Amino acid sequence: MTPATTPDTLTPAELAPQIHELVIEDDTPVDNFFSAKLQRMLIEILYSSWASLGMERPFIADADIGIFSSVHRPPIVPDVFISMDVEAPQDFREKKNRTYLVWEFGKSPDVVVEIVSNKVGNELGSKLQDYARLGVTYYVVFDPLQQLGDDVLHIFGLTHGHYEPLEQPWLDRIGLGLTLWDGTFEDVTATWLRWCDHDGQLLPTGAERAAQADAKASAAEAKAAKLAEQLRALGVDPDQFT
Repeated sequence: MTPATTPDTLTPAELAPQIHELVIEDDTPVDNFFSAKLQRMLIEILYSSWASLGMERPFIADADIGIFSSVHRPPIVPDVFISMDVEAPQDFREKKNRTYLVWEFGKSPDVVVEIVSNKVGNELGSKLQDYARLGVTYYVVFDPLQQLGDDVLHIFGLTHGHYEPLEQPWLDRIGLGLTLWDGTFEDVTATWLRWCDHDGQLLPTGAERAAQADAKASAAEAKAAKLAEQLRALGVDPDQFT
């Protein structure tokens, strides 16, 4: 007689939720150009510049990735999310590594950003409740076209299982702030949602960091040239100091 299988005799792989029939990719496109650019900027800035604030904790930030809390529930697909103290899997051949399975990462994301492009997304209704139920610490709704009302930005913090509006746009548990910025990114001039530090200083994009470095190098070169000119005026050869 075959011995009965009990939870104590199952392997970790056998105990894990079975995901072979789970649909994790459906190739649905992003809804508009501005949303796509905003998603790219928010994510690129984190990987380019967050470490400059002293962030040493590992994190994953991405866009349009399904967040699965159970194999029995459909995923929630945020425009942008951040999950702290986790690391991205390296082997994307495994299905479980190609999406965000809460039971695999051991936690829900810490921040979710939804970008409103129409009135059917229900970002301040059912989605707000869904993310609260999922346990996402911070929920951000950016409404650049003011589809939902006069307020362009809504930021909520989770308190006792429910979201409360934050008085300040500062996400204390992860050490990031949010601000609106009028400027140009990828040749589009608009009002953008951007990450900032506690003093409201923008975290730069990779291109902005490169431009800042070039500006500093040019300033240093100009200063050195001016000093050399002054030394020559005094009859001193500056090359002797090199």
